[in-house]
Amino acid sequence: LAKEHSEGTLNDSIVSTRRTRASAIRSIIQHPMCELDTLRDVIRGFSPAWFTVSMGTGIVSMLLYGFPYEWSPLKYIAMGIALLDLLTFVVTLVLFTWRLVQYRDFFNILLHPQMSMSLGAAPMAFTTLITSIVTILAPYEVAWMPTLALVLWCINIVFALLSCLAIPFLITSHQKHAFENVNATLLLPVVPTVVTSSAGALVASVHSGTTAVAVVLISYALWAIGVGISLMLLTFYVVRLVLHKLPPPDTIISAFIPLGVLGQASYAIQLMGVQALRVFPDGLSQMTYLGEVLHDLGFFIGFLFWSLAVWWLAHAIYSVLYTRFHGPVPFNLGWWTLIFPTGSFISSSTKLWYLTGYTFFRVLVSIMSVGVITLWIFVTLNTIRYAWTGELLKPINIRHLELHTYSENKDIQNPEQQV
Repeated sequence: LAKEHSEGTLNDSIVSTRRTRASAIRSIIQHPMCELDTLRDVIRGFSPAWFTVSMGTGIVSMLLYGFPYEWSPLKYIAMGIALLDLLTFVVTLVLFTWRLVQYRDFFNILLHPQMSMSLGAAPMAFTTLITSIVTILAPYEVAWMPTLALVLWCINIVFALLSCLAIPFLITSHQKHAFENVNATLLLPVVPTVVTSSAGALVASVHSGTTAVAVVLISYALWAIGVGISLMLLTFYVVRLVLHKLPPPDTIISAFIPLGVLGQASYAIQLMGVQALRVFPDGLSQMTYLGEVLHDLGFFIGFLFWSLAVWWLAHAIYSVLYTRFHGPVPFNLGWWTLIFPTGSFISSSTKLWYLTGYTFFRVLVSIMSVGVITLWIFVTLNTIRYAWTGELLKPINIRHLELHTYSENKDIQNPEQQV
């Protein structure tokens, strides 16, 4: 009788839990944006961090399209996700532009030590669209595709360089940063040049002659700028970890960002090496062996960056698990920085598999791709949930943004007083 009573109590508890969850789901569905004071807060609190959604979605579509074990439906699923990426980018761009036009606070965002970092996500999200266009349409030999890809890539170079040049200058001249509060998002403004260089190699693959040579050379220049600055900032970030330990739980997912920098550096240098071998013998005839040298160096340097990325992957996983063991890790838009960096590492591993033919890389890419796609589904569902309630759209940082900018302007106008 005691056993039956215990089982009955357990069943009643399970039923009660299910009813509670069902009631909570119904309440969420029936009360959209319930966390916001007014619907205008959707625009007022719209952050450039939303571009990371497009970044993650775009990299997932490419992982599916290039999955090592071919299955024809995956190609069509990847195309569908690429269209979703395009829709996400357009919606994000429209809403963020709406916010800038209506509230005219772009200067405030530039001076903010956290929000300004997310501006680098915009050119990276745009790069995923260029990559999708070249990768998906190239087999169909669409006549206008090479020109479109080249034009979009040139536009993206402008924004990538603006991010890489302007924001680091503001960091060193106007913004106020506390060393203990620094996290890996400091890398976001400079990574776009590295990501753009990988897209440049893909754009060069559908061109020939002087155009292809120019695209490859510019890609190498972008790669050098982004990787050089990133390595300096990574050193700075490691010192911060040594002195002040791991970031707080709400930003701990940013520990994966260095993985994206190194993964993209490895992926880009390998892609550029392949294109250098193709275009330089004809484009730069006075340098007979340049293409072969860059091809071989692309593989070797790419493998070195991939190896360093392995260490950062292990460190990021440990950091998140350690933090989760000691308490909850709240969900926010920062979770999207888990998807793109890991996808970049997988892309690098995929290129190493193509160049070496080693089964190890093929299996690694397959396992990690499944894991990242699963994480993407989880993060997407939670993003939809918290965006529907308005939790992710709260303009909680607006008052701080305005006060911080007022303080910055006051210091700039009165430098003698500040000294």
